[in-house]
Amino acid sequence: MTSSLLLLQLKNYLIQVELLCKEVGSFQMQHWQTVKSVDIADKGLNQLVSFVDKESEQKLMDGLSAILPGSCFIGEEYNPDSVLSDEPTWIIDPLDGTTNFLHGLPVFAVSIALWDAGTAQLGVVHAPAMQETFTAVRGGGAYLNGKVLQLTGELNLSQSLIATGFPYYDFEKMTPYLELLSDLMRSTHGLRRMGSAAIDLAYMAAGRFDAFYEMGLAPWDVAAGVLLVEEAGGFVSNFSGGSSVLFQREIIAAHPALAKELLQRVSEKLA
Repeated sequence: MTSSLLLLQLKNYLIQVELLCKEVGSFQMQHWQTVKSVDIADKGLNQLVSFVDKESEQKLMDGLSAILPGSCFIGEEYNPDSVLSDEPTWIIDPLDGTTNFLHGLPVFAVSIALWDAGTAQLGVVHAPAMQETFTAVRGGGAYLNGKVLQLTGELNLSQSLIATGFPYYDFEKMTPYLELLSDLMRSTHGLRRMGSAAIDLAYMAAGRFDAFYEMGLAPWDVAAGVLLVEEAGGFVSNFSGGSSVLFQREIIAAHPALAKELLQRVSEKLA
């Protein structure tokens, strides 16, 4: 299926979505480092949510409905069990990195993606505390604060810096996960755990990380970042090497020069 959205339309939407992200980011910064424990709810083991998450999501939904009337939504706090419809669908994470936010760490982001015809058409990851906005439209490239992002050059695994996330509520594969960590720690420049998959993928697109892998993810964790990586020239797959990642709960994103070897190592342990 081919998307009916044209590049010119997407660029027009992008301008409006970027402004909306910055408005919501400003709201979050007003409450950063001030949210109290009484304002925090627990959705499950190590899954925190605050009024900032909920109000941010409502602001996003109101704004996006005005930008593209009649569109559908999949969000972390609203309609999390939805599937992609035939209509253009916004997939939003109002505050990716909630735990970081609640502990006063600056690594959190607003993540918005527009999916249509089964693929990401537009993506924005806005990190308000760091004043960085990563944007992409399909066929139009990836950018950081207006500067083009493009992965280039040759690279091998021993020269790479890799991002990942640790299991924090589903520990079924903890043993092989730790085995893979041990393997990669011995054969790379190092591993980093940022606490926000949206930022991990944005940093991957910017060349700050050379690869990223994680399991236990939701669609809103990766929906925008996938497009950023692809438009910057990166490789994206699930742990079996397939291109479907949105609902697979697992992802590998890598510099093309690292993709084959990293995929092999990850799939041997975790697929």
